[in-house]
Amino acid sequence: MHTSAILTIDRGALLQHFRRVRQASIEMCCSLHPEDLRVQPMEDVSPPWWNLGHTSWFFARNALAAFGGEVAPEDAAYDYTLNSYYASLGPRLPRSRRGSISRPTTEEIYRYRQSVDRRVEALIETVDEDRLADLEFVVRIGIEHEQQHQELFYTEIKCILAGNPPNLRQPYRARPNEPVRPRTLGEPCFVAFDGGLFEFGHREEGWCWDNELPVHEFFLHPFLLQDRLVTTAEYQEFLADGGYRQQLLWLDNGWARVQQEGWQSPLYWERRDGEWSIWTLAGLRPLAADEPVCHVSFYEADAFARWASQTFASCRKARLPSEREWEHAARQLQTEPSGDAFLESSRLHPSPLRGSEPLAQMAGILWQWTTSYYEPYPGYEPFPGVLAEYNGKFMDNQRVLRGGSCVTPRDHFRVSYRNFWPAPTRFQFTGFRLARDAEN
Repeated sequence: MHTSAILTIDRGALLQHFRRVRQASIEMCCSLHPEDLRVQPMEDVSPPWWNLGHTSWFFARNALAAFGGEVAPEDAAYDYTLNSYYASLGPRLPRSRRGSISRPTTEEIYRYRQSVDRRVEALIETVDEDRLADLEFVVRIGIEHEQQHQELFYTEIKCILAGNPPNLRQPYRARPNEPVRPRTLGEPCFVAFDGGLFEFGHREEGWCWDNELPVHEFFLHPFLLQDRLVTTAEYQEFLADGGYRQQLLWLDNGWARVQQEGWQSPLYWERRDGEWSIWTLAGLRPLAADEPVCHVSFYEADAFARWASQTFASCRKARLPSEREWEHAARQLQTEPSGDAFLESSRLHPSPLRGSEPLAQMAGILWQWTTSYYEPYPGYEPFPGVLAEYNGKFMDNQRVLRGGSCVTPRDHFRVSYRNFWPAPTRFQFTGFRLARDAEN
């Protein structure tokens, strides 16, 4: 058993957790039309029907088959279609083709979910006591995996709905009853942190992914971290100053993306009659100046940092933080996230700055890019068996993001949580804050 398994050995609690998370995935799809469930606008975005099926396949393959649960014919029939990246489990449908097939039907996928749920629940209730801890470990991974796909659902359905013709676009849900009231924020400031040898990784109680372990020491030089996320108003200054036309601001691969894909603003920004709007899950709305800028790639965040360093005296030598700087700062000064954070707020959009914490918007607003490459911690041990493919094999050419977003389930997040995406990624709920080295 992996050392990240903090177990309750409580069948009732495990059943309740399993049912709650599985039901949440169904409820997320209730407002969609059948056609919405089948669309795949780009390779990184899976159609919702596939996510509903894949998360069920995960339990069938890793829990039912491995622990002697009831096996159904559709488990094998869907194996090729619903496998994601588990090469050790055999051939699989290429990711780019998930939106191009018509079978299994969406109705069949819903029936498959019900079948898997029934069989997993029976397994939890009847598995031998001496195997319960091992089963709980696997089921917990499946639950956390499903929550990752719940977050993916919101980023993907936003991309799917945005791809419709502008005059036919419909929002995922009505906007919360709150005014869009742009307000002018004061100048951001930088909070200072002493350097030293500190512990990093999953230090708290509870479950975690293998990539959050082991807890280890790492030396940080003194640094400063901006007290809030970069806002849309600040990012508009970057646009107005020709940020997307100044090659020297960009890493070479980033500049190539700007040229190849025609980037001129963050994803989902639209300019009409000289005014900026943004497509949200509640539809098109005016861009609010005090909200954090969202749907930017690592390359855009890095270019902004370089531009800010050259433009503002207060941002001299600005950069993005490392993931360990972010984690250390979050542990030192992070307050309890506000009620408008994480998925449970139902905002489905990053909220503006609330309150006056010394270090605000650290969790549950936007995933925050860091300069860190996604690499194993010293002494890293992947999950056992097939599950070793879950995290470890992706430790190559990815950047780490920290903080959780407005579509992250609150109980899925930890301060040690390491998200990772390739540097060009924009469809996720991603933003950033600036950092600086402390001057001697």
